[in-house]
Amino acid sequence: MKRPKLKKASKRMTCHKRYKIQKKIREHHRKLRKEAKKRGHKKPKKDLGVPNSAPFKEAVLREAELRKQLLEELKQQEKLDRQKEQGMKRKLETNPDEKPSDEKPEEEFGQCKTKKAKLAKQNPKKLHCQELKKVIEVSDVLLEVLDARDPLGCRCPQVEEAVVQNGLKKLVLVLNKSDLVPKENLENWLNYLKKELPTVVFKASTIPKNKKITKVKKKTAPFKSKVCFGRESLWKLLGSLQETYGRAIQVGVIGFPNVGKSSIINSLKQERICNVGIAMGLTRNMQIVPLDKQITVIDSPSFIVSPLNSSAALALRSPTSIESLKPVEFASAILSQADARQVVLKYTVPNYKNSQEFFATLAQRRGLHQKGGSLNIEAAAKLLWSEWTGASLGYHCHPPASWTLSPHFNENTVANMRKGFNLEELEKNNAHSIQAIRNPSLANSILFCSSGLTNGITEETDIAEELPKQKESKQKDNIVNGQESVHNKEVDEEISNKSPVKEITEELLPEKSLAGEPSARSFVLDKITKEDDAYDFSTDYV
Repeated sequence: MKRPKLKKASKRMTCHKRYKIQKKIREHHRKLRKEAKKRGHKKPKKDLGVPNSAPFKEAVLREAELRKQLLEELKQQEKLDRQKEQGMKRKLETNPDEKPSDEKPEEEFGQCKTKKAKLAKQNPKKLHCQELKKVIEVSDVLLEVLDARDPLGCRCPQVEEAVVQNGLKKLVLVLNKSDLVPKENLENWLNYLKKELPTVVFKASTIPKNKKITKVKKKTAPFKSKVCFGRESLWKLLGSLQETYGRAIQVGVIGFPNVGKSSIINSLKQERICNVGIAMGLTRNMQIVPLDKQITVIDSPSFIVSPLNSSAALALRSPTSIESLKPVEFASAILSQADARQVVLKYTVPNYKNSQEFFATLAQRRGLHQKGGSLNIEAAAKLLWSEWTGASLGYHCHPPASWTLSPHFNENTVANMRKGFNLEELEKNNAHSIQAIRNPSLANSILFCSSGLTNGITEETDIAEELPKQKESKQKDNIVNGQESVHNKEVDEEISNKSPVKEITEELLPEKSLAGEPSARSFVLDKITKEDDAYDFSTDYV
């Protein structure tokens, strides 16, 4: 019997053979060098690029980038088409009878593609309304999240009316960001709101990405933002309602942008499931999150603000993912509603006459300068707006002096909303959470004049049919780069207003341009050539 090989064959060889191989390699390399010498070595020409003195430099560079992207996309598309063709050929070779069955999925795929394209083309405001309607229809209980700094401004009468009209649905108010208002003010607002609807005092925790909330040890003091207050009271409230229903319930979380809807869901689940960020209007579709076997929470996109509201309401409640950002206009509207003395103390700036003077002093104080050394007023306005819409600045509003029932409610609806809840236990839990939360003093909080209830849009027919305003990164570049010449600004605006698809089609189809109207670029090139031709040979240039 032949013994099996225990080791691999050795790669050792005689010196004579090794030297012979090395000699052959040297000869081959020498031959290649000789051939290259005969051909002549040509250095690749360096691309000098567009000189700084050239007019419309940015436009030319943008065109080049778009052309490059288009070529890459075309190459990728061709590659995918080739792969599909090869796959189809293989299928036909193996199973020639399956020809009609292969055509059906293609049709289905095409239908899916068209559906996706229609959704992409549709106005994002209409999509928000559709998703919000779905959440209201599916939910048994709806948590309307309010910013404790301006609770009345976060209430939408149109949405509340839609909830009442949808049948026997419960509506609960959640006062989030309660750590940013003084304790007295929070108690006053709680007493005002609980007369109409069950109200829960809440302070959501900010959870880092891909991390779970762990129980904090007694010895070490936890970081302020990681602690959640009002979680137990909300759990008990939903649990008592689930017992009265005697079945599993679905809880919808609704509200205006940046009030903390997703943060509340993450705090209840004690895990970062919903996407959370500083940007307004991050949630664009409904998201179902099961808390346990009996309670399921549904995250929803924000309400759409009606353009008929006051400028301050539009500044604080407009989602930047849909609406175009107007920093100076929004910030000046916020500034007009705030107490000037407290604003001066907060931002450590001298007294100001108007908003422009305040933005100039704030830009100087924070070192916000444009290219060339001039003050960046737009950046200062954006800074103020982001602080007021974020979750760091402390300001408060006073509740109305006299309580009146909302016009979209009556006594019967208020009584029905309170049924099934243990309100005495809720009141005790709210009192406990108010004592536990660390609130700022009245001196450190800015007084803000609320504009009252904010009107929203619930019906798709009320939204004007306009193309969605696409935000481009070029606008940011213009802010950083500072003030340019008027002519260049006009050209950049024309190019930025066009979509990338339009720009590409215009490049590929130049025949569309009228023969009588030459393009701006061709005019500039003609001008340069004329200047070059007008050279006087009789004079000497030194």
